[in-house]
Amino acid sequence: MTQSPTTSRSRWSPWSVHGDGRAIRPGDVVHPGERLSWPRTVGVGVQHVVAMFGATFTVPLITGFPPATTLFFSGIGTLLFLLITGNRLPSYLGSSFAFIAPVLAAKAGGDIGPALGGIVVAGAALALVGVVVQLAGARWIDALMPPVVTGAIVTLIGLNLAPVAWDGGGNGGVKAQPPIAVATLVAILLATVVFRGFLARLSILLGVVVGWALAAVLGQLDPKAVTALKEAAWVGLPQFHAPSFSLRAVVLVIPVILVLIAENAGHVKAVAAMTRRNLDRDMGRAFLGDGIATVLAGSGGGSGTTTYAENIGVMAATRVYSTAAYWVAGVAAVLLGLSPKFGALILTVPAGVLGGATTALYGLIAILGARIWIENRVDFHDPVNLMTAAVALIIGAANYTLTAGDLSFNGIALGTAAALVIYHGMRLIAHLRGTTPDSRRGPEPEL
Repeated sequence: MTQSPTTSRSRWSPWSVHGDGRAIRPGDVVHPGERLSWPRTVGVGVQHVVAMFGATFTVPLITGFPPATTLFFSGIGTLLFLLITGNRLPSYLGSSFAFIAPVLAAKAGGDIGPALGGIVVAGAALALVGVVVQLAGARWIDALMPPVVTGAIVTLIGLNLAPVAWDGGGNGGVKAQPPIAVATLVAILLATVVFRGFLARLSILLGVVVGWALAAVLGQLDPKAVTALKEAAWVGLPQFHAPSFSLRAVVLVIPVILVLIAENAGHVKAVAAMTRRNLDRDMGRAFLGDGIATVLAGSGGGSGTTTYAENIGVMAATRVYSTAAYWVAGVAAVLLGLSPKFGALILTVPAGVLGGATTALYGLIAILGARIWIENRVDFHDPVNLMTAAVALIIGAANYTLTAGDLSFNGIALGTAAALVIYHGMRLIAHLRGTTPDSRRGPEPEL
C-alpha cells in the first residue's frame, strides 16, 4: 500500500502542502485539503477555467443572456460553493444546459426578466432541498429518483434541445450557416481523436475557435458584433439584468431542479470515488451551494449554475482535487467577467458555429443519460423501467406541450413528470398486484 507523502500546513493557509509541493507520487492524489506549490496550483486553476469555457459560454449565447455576466456569476457561485461546503468538495459551477429549453420558452417577447425569475425560484427550491438533505440524509433522493428516472430525465433534455441545434431557437443554428456548422463539428470530432489528454478535453472550445476563424476569413461575422467588440472597454462592470416573476415562467423552469439534484449528487459521488473518501455528509451542502449560486446568478442576469463534469475530467487527469485550485478558477472567472471586451468577443461567435458545437453538446447530454443507465446497470427487462424511459423520452423529444390558461408546460416539464409518475405509479401497482418481475413465473418476454 502506498503511503501518503508528508504534508505541511502553513499557519495562514487552510491547505496543507502535498509532499514537496512539486510532484505527485504514483498512486497518490492531492486531496481537497491539500495543495501543490502556488505556481502549480495557479496553473491547475487556470486549466479549470479553460475547461469550462466552451460549455459555460454556449448557454448564454443560445439563451440571449450576457456572456460576461454569466461568467462573472459562475465565478462568484464557485467561490460561494467552496465556502458553503467548507472547502471539502472541489467543484466549478458553470452554466447548466438543463435551463436552455425552459428559459427559451419562458422569455416573453425577448425579455429575459421572466426567465431570470424562474431561475431564481428554481435555485431557491434547490437550496431548500439542500437544507432538507443535510438534516435528513440523502437516501430519500435515491428513492425518489432512481437511476432509470434520472437517466431518462437527462436524456430527454438532450433530445428536447435537438431542434435548437438546427435553428438556434429561430435565431440561426446549423440552418443559418451549414458550411460553418459542418466545419465546426468536424473540427470538434478531429480534436477529440487527434489530440491527447487535456487538449482532447477542450475539443468543443477548439472547434468553436476553428469555426470562428473560418467565418472571419469568409467574412461571415456579424458586422454589428465586430463593431461592438472594437468599442468595448477592457475593464468595466458586466451587464446586469433584474428578474421579473411570472407563474408561467416559474412552472416552465422549476422542473430543472430534478436535473440539478442528479448532477450534484453524481458530482459528489464521483469526487468521493476518485479521492477514496465518503462525502455523503456534504451532499446537502452541495445542493445548498449550487442553489444559492443559481439564485444569485438569476438575480443579476446570469445563467443558472451546476457542478461541471468538464472539471471532473481535469481533476481525473491531474489527480489534483485541491479546492485551492478552484479558488484560483473562481477568482479568474470573476476577473474575466469584469472585462466587457471579453464579453463582446464571445458575442461575435456566429450562429453556424453555435449550431455545429451544440450538435455535439446536446448529443452528449442525451448520451450522458444512457451512461447513467449503463453504469447503474438498469434492468430494461423490467417493464416498469422500460415504460418509464420509453414514454418520458418521446414526450421530451417531441416537446409535448400542455397549455392551461396562462401556464405552459413544455416537453422537459411533462417528460420529467411522466418519468416520476410512471415509475412510482407502476411500481406501486405491480407491488400490490404481485406482478413485479421478481414474483412472475417464467422468463421475461423479449423485445
